[in-house]
Amino acid sequence: MTIIKSFMAAAIAASLAVPAIAQNAGGTLEKIAASGEIVLGHRESSVPFAYLDENQKPIGYSIDLCHKIVEAVSAELGKEISIKYVPVNPKTRIALMANGTIDLECGSTTNNLTRQEQVEYLPTTFITGTKLLVRKDGGIATIDDLDGKAVALAQGTTNERAVKAAIEEKGLDVKILPVRDHAEGMLSLETDRVDAYSTDHILLFGLISKSKSPDDFAVVGDFLSFDPYALMVRRDDSAFELVGKKALAAVFRSGEINDIYAKWFDPLGVEQTDLLKAAFQLNALPE
Repeated sequence: MTIIKSFMAAAIAASLAVPAIAQNAGGTLEKIAASGEIVLGHRESSVPFAYLDENQKPIGYSIDLCHKIVEAVSAELGKEISIKYVPVNPKTRIALMANGTIDLECGSTTNNLTRQEQVEYLPTTFITGTKLLVRKDGGIATIDDLDGKAVALAQGTTNERAVKAAIEEKGLDVKILPVRDHAEGMLSLETDRVDAYSTDHILLFGLISKSKSPDDFAVVGDFLSFDPYALMVRRDDSAFELVGKKALAAVFRSGEINDIYAKWFDPLGVEQTDLLKAAFQLNALPE
């Protein structure tokens, strides 16, 4: 019995001495350490979260937050790491995270329990909900006004489910045009293929800001869903997830989040809500 206890004690002591990266063999940190590269998945037209600038470089609120995490990963590994950008869209983002193609998703993705069956999320970075983008002269003020009309919806989004559920509940006759992403949805509205495009309300304001005729469009209707945004990571990888949580907690705790937020949302006239401020405070965990 004494020999068995001694063996168990030695085994436990040895396991505690193993570095965190080794404990999570094959994890994201080990992958990045071996390659010297972190792969960021990004959206191409989710203004102001992640989109391409005039040089086709990914920029935005979520990109800036992801860069904070990259800095933390570099410090954790004790080495400089390079960034590889991979574009994602609503249909590909979860699959590319789950299969290991990307290490961190920097976009405008809603955290929900169904998706957590495949991926994991870092703390909330924004709170929004589903609304409608319409032409001001189109006579649409609520989803009820879509009866007999057409709406574009990005496939694989929580907005698609919310709008379809509302249409079914109200018994409306609405034609659905599936689109790949926000840029295609906006184009379908600008070219009169549809009467509305629906996604998270903050993204609709971003689309208006990039339109050639922003005065022609408006965001209307009640919120059809509640959507907390968060950066996406792989499931069952607590070591990498903790690095991300620490990095964001530091940004929230220091107040740097206010500067980053103002940089991207002040031009849109979108202030932090009390709910978002509370989310930042709750996730500003002590070290």
